[in-house]
Amino acid sequence: MTRTIDIAIPGLSGMLAVITGASDGIGLVITACLAEAGAEVVMPVRNPAKGEKAADHIRSRVPGAQVSTRVLDLASLDSVAALAEQLVGEGRPINILINNAGVMTPPSRQVTKDGFELQFGTNHLGHFALTTGLLPLLRAGRARVTHQTSVAARSGAINWGDLNWERSYDVRKAYSQSKIAVGLFARELDARSAAAGWGITSNLSHPGISPTNLLSAQPGMGRQKDTGSVRLIRTFSRMGVLVGTADTAALPALLAATGPDSQGGQFYGPDGRGNLRGAAAQQELWAPLRSMDDARRLWEASERLVGVRFPA
Repeated sequence: MTRTIDIAIPGLSGMLAVITGASDGIGLVITACLAEAGAEVVMPVRNPAKGEKAADHIRSRVPGAQVSTRVLDLASLDSVAALAEQLVGEGRPINILINNAGVMTPPSRQVTKDGFELQFGTNHLGHFALTTGLLPLLRAGRARVTHQTSVAARSGAINWGDLNWERSYDVRKAYSQSKIAVGLFARELDARSAAAGWGITSNLSHPGISPTNLLSAQPGMGRQKDTGSVRLIRTFSRMGVLVGTADTAALPALLAATGPDSQGGQFYGPDGRGNLRGAAAQQELWAPLRSMDDARRLWEASERLVGVRFPA
């Protein structure tokens, strides 16, 4: 029998949370758990119809849930800027931001609307620009920002000479880079907040492996059917071996974002074999995420690419 794994989430009444990638999989679980704890949750989604269906699902599961959707395409800096402008205009301080959305291994090299390699542009640069745009609300809410990285960041490196993989494309190395970038951004945001007194704490989490839609059919990026990998992961998940479920995979991010002892700069993930499944726990940073020199260098490169600067 599969062991039930859960964490205690403190009461979040009166708090506002923003969760990207909230319309299915891990993000949907995270959103439902935060709503159940009393938070008001904003769900920025690329597909409004899918987002409303997900919000209705949460409302049916959590009586009185305060959830709403906004439009966001992380592969478009114009869309990111529009959402940030909308939320800043609403003026509500943000207490929790979970940068959870992502894409993985398209069948060929693809680019965002702004010409960035799709995985780097969506997983990292889109969230970098979103966090930049929301900075006034994050500071006002003394927010905890949690960034969702991946086991793919356990190895690999930033391709400093060709961040957009224009000269020689390796889809898996590019995915690894995007998730290393997520982790380095998390660390540098926390360091800069501490140095400048922004009042923001930033940490990172990873979900292990679970049957999400990352490797499912994605006609929008040219994947017409589920990959063999996701079919195998679903089978193992149903059997309760090797990998987790969407419910257990959501727990590290929830612990990072809400745990009373969770702090900035820390890293959370499943504590089982290979960190692929299990209970949420603090973990040591993987080697590619340790260099603060790399974190600062990535920050500066991201500012140049996105065309924005955080205030000093």
